[in-house]
Amino acid sequence: MDILKSILTVAASGMQAQGERLKVVSENVANANSTGSAPGEDPYRRKIVSFEEMIDRETGTSGVAVAEVSRDESSFELRYDPSHPAADTDGFVKVSNVNTIIEMANMREASRSYQANLNMFETGRSMRSQLLDLLK
Repeated sequence: MDILKSILTVAASGMQAQGERLKVVSENVANANSTGSAPGEDPYRRKIVSFEEMIDRETGTSGVAVAEVSRDESSFELRYDPSHPAADTDGFVKVSNVNTIIEMANMREASRSYQANLNMFETGRSMRSQLLDLLK
């Protein structure tokens, strides 16, 4: 088993998983202020990324992968806006359950994790290059 290849595989799996997480976070933020388009219709529902351990059969190392992207089943916020086309008979409009503060925290966490995996990938690649130079 090539240890340096294992480092690259693990780091790459982390970058791929965090990239998917960033994609979901950006979708959540883009839809944060959405409402239902008609009375009684639900607005955008926040998505959540779940991770799982992944075993690379070729190297035998464990990495990370996106297990699923599920929907957050928490309740929607109700805002009073009787002039809105999606307002119910009492004048309330359902607003997405996305909290932009939580999404920004998730974005920073995913971005930092991606950067850490990228640094690990670069370090592993550099070590492999140095090893090849020593063997010449």
